[in-house]
Parts: sequence; structure tokens; C-alpha cells
Amino acid sequence: VQLQASGGGSVQAGDSLRLSCADSGRTLSPYNMGWFRQAPGKEREFVAAIRWTGGSTYYTDFVKGRFTISRDNAENTVSLEMNNLKPEDTAVYYCAAGYRTSGSFNSPSTYTYWGQGTLVTVSS
Repeated sequence: VQLQASGGGSVQAGDSLRLSCADSGRTLSPYNMGWFRQAPGKEREFVAAIRWTGGSTYYTDFVKGRFTISRDNAENTVSLEMNNLKPEDTAVYYCAAGYRTSGSFNSPSTYTYWGQGTLVTVSS
């Protein structure tokens, strides 16, 4: 699995961005997928996850109602729609994949494969 995250950029507070995670060589359909982020000087933190079946999604409290994770197995992509962005959302965002893992969706150890990260900068 070689994940590639894209869609980051520099925006103003209140704007929206859509991040995408793709793998050109292997289907992502049997993988639980997660998004994490890491701000400068801080530890990597969980943002959102979607079960491999696509039926369940999970969010950390500070993005609930603003971010939406989804997957398109036909396109072999996982997306993170981010609305009403805030300066504190500034971070490098990483997508991650875990093969039908049963661990905690908010734990980095649950995921085996990681993308290279895409930078999101939100200015006030």
C-alpha cells in the first residue's frame, strides 16, 4: 500500500478544503482508513476514521460537525471534507490504512500504512 494524500493548501478561516487519499497500486476497500494531523511542536492526533465496510465513521470532538470523512471504493479514494476551517486546524494531515483492524480507530498503532502528509494552513 502506498498512500498519497493531496488537497492541502493555504486558506482563510471559515473556508473549506477537501483532502484526498489514494493508492494507485492496491485497492483500499478492505482497509479501515483514518486521518491524523500534526501541528508544529505537537504530537500527531486523530481526526477522523471510516470503517472498511464504509458504514461507520468516527471523529474527534473538535472536528465534529465541520469535517466529513468518506470513501469511494470505485475510485479507490478516501476523502476528508473540511468546512469552517479554523487557525487551530493548521497542521500536516496524514491518511492511514489498517487492514480490517479491530483496534481503536483513534490510535495511530491501529494503522499500518501512512501517506506522506499534506499541509493545511488556515490564517485568521
